[in-house]
Amino acid sequence: MPFRHLPDSSVIARAPGKINLVLRVGPRRADGYHDLLTCFQAVDVWETVALSPADEFSIAVSGDVNLGEIPLDGNNLAMKAVAAVGRATGRTDAVSILIDKKVPVGGGMGGGSADAAATLIAINELWKTGLSQVELLDIAAELGSDVPFLLEGGTALGRGRGEILEPLKSSPFHWVIVPSMEHLATPGVYGRLDELRSEVDVVLPESLPDAFIDALYRGDPEALAPHLINDMAQAAIDLEPELEATLEKGLACGALAVMVSGSGPTCAMLARDHHHAEAIHAACSEGGRYAVVTTSPARGAHLVSR
Repeated sequence: MPFRHLPDSSVIARAPGKINLVLRVGPRRADGYHDLLTCFQAVDVWETVALSPADEFSIAVSGDVNLGEIPLDGNNLAMKAVAAVGRATGRTDAVSILIDKKVPVGGGMGGGSADAAATLIAINELWKTGLSQVELLDIAAELGSDVPFLLEGGTALGRGRGEILEPLKSSPFHWVIVPSMEHLATPGVYGRLDELRSEVDVVLPESLPDAFIDALYRGDPEALAPHLINDMAQAAIDLEPELEATLEKGLACGALAVMVSGSGPTCAMLARDHHHAEAIHAACSEGGRYAVVTTSPARGAHLVSR
């Protein structure tokens, strides 16, 4: 447990990061958003949040990832989650929020959204508000497109902005996650995508391929590999050209498939099994490059015992 000397009244929760195994992006809508057809999968990389009663609101962040550019005020998604539950329940009690981050910041893996999802679970318990999972999902959708999925976890088809979810069955898969020291803001990547496709008639697919869904169910990484696709990848690479070398390195290290995760710049590399993932990790870590071996799918946001 990353926290020490917390008050007995504190509540701790955690939520996973995510990767998008498929991310298809429709044209820009009038409201500035894009309709998506995506397959979310939660990965065994966790954000942990501790909430404690306090005299005034505060937030602090620690972790072994690059912590630059994380807002430590009301713009933080965890603080927004507390405020949203407060509006829904009439509670105004101040809390202190401590976050231990393992998901790369600004990396396309939903770290901020995971903080929000974990905070929703924790504040519901701390305040004993008794909000149902359905009510929490409604609040989550207001906070961000990825928050509902990270509240639920597992594997899901996402539509709309990603907040309309349909659970999918998936066996375990093994990955090597390679973060970048650079951050990419999601709105900027979408903006670059729109520029790249300005002369293209974009049509959003209606459904995921049957072969992809079957590979998920069977846990067959060889069959899954050809179906991994991210429409945002080229935009992320345009904004962060070094990603191309990372993806090429993953293939050279023997990954079955490589992809930019979400809006980037974190890259995900698919392995056959745990031993294969360890071999890819060793090869990709040469020269001191940071990488993480992980598995999917993982459970959604939940309380943690101390």
